[in-house]
Amino acid sequence: MILQCFYKKHTAGDEHALDELIPLVYNEMYKMAYGRLVGERPDHTYSATALVHEAYLKLVDFNRIDWQNRSHFFAIASQVMRNILVDYAVKQNAQKRGGDNQRVTLGEEHIKREMNLEEIISVDHALKKLAEIDERQAKVVECRFFGGLTIEETANTLGISEPTVSRDWKMARAWLNRELGAER
Repeated sequence: MILQCFYKKHTAGDEHALDELIPLVYNEMYKMAYGRLVGERPDHTYSATALVHEAYLKLVDFNRIDWQNRSHFFAIASQVMRNILVDYAVKQNAQKRGGDNQRVTLGEEHIKREMNLEEIISVDHALKKLAEIDERQAKVVECRFFGGLTIEETANTLGISEPTVSRDWKMARAWLNRELGAER
């Protein structure tokens, strides 16, 4: 409801509407970013604050989105953070040039642990393929893996039940593990 009000103000030309909204959602965005970055390697240049700020700058450009509700906003925010981290990984990988690809197994431990650049890129490619097959499962992976959200938070964000999130998470991990194994 609050997001719709701010969206209407924003589309009506109020340039400060999004600036008023961000303080209301900043803590949750920070928690998402922190959850994703907590296990990153020490030389990672993004802090949770920097990731939230960059996501904010990208969200400001989404002035044509008809924000449906709070969950819709956080699903988009999670996707934006994913794109930022994948872009970062691609750029860092291009700078490194080369290196052997390593087998990736997507599991619960990947939510909080460090992943190398090749793993992030491989997961992103596989996730795009999964989205073509089952978009909801791909969104669950985005929330859990890239957003660092819990089962409960993912359910709330996507507007589905926790058992559905658990099932989709298990099925998506199995499919992604098979897909990632086939890439090697």
